[in-house]
Amino acid sequence: MKSVLDLKPGETGVIQAFANDNDLKNKLIGMGCLPGENIRISKAAPLGCPIAIDIAGYELSLRKDEAACILIETDR
Repeated sequence: MKSVLDLKPGETGVIQAFANDNDLKNKLIGMGCLPGENIRISKAAPLGCPIAIDIAGYELSLRKDEAACILIETDR
């Protein structure tokens, strides 16, 4: 399964699950990253951190470790 880190700006996916870090999982759920939500990478810093995603009608910035925890399904 792919993670948010596998997407490039403009690409989309659907959140399926989270990696096995319960503290980080709970933090991401609290920020609106719920299974079934559509996600789009809006931009990324030159070195890949942070990553800005569009989710649930707002833009959220994530660190690489947070983005790697979000497992997604893509249309590709």
